[in-house]
Amino acid sequence: MPGFQDVIYNTFFRRNSVFVATTFITAFTFSMGFDLATTAFWDSHNRGKQWKDIRHKYLEAAGDDE
Repeated sequence: MPGFQDVIYNTFFRRNSVFVATTFITAFTFSMGFDLATTAFWDSHNRGKQWKDIRHKYLEAAGDDE
């Protein structure tokens, strides 16, 4: 029975086209996950300081002036 390393090698690394496709898919997935995680951290760390959090105050104030 082949070991785990043999299964990984035969599945992902044996053919160059599969290896390149796996690399691109993994990089894209990691990029999306990292972007979502850092955006969530940034939003939670800066809650109440960003335009999307205070926009309604300025829109209401502008609407009252008219």
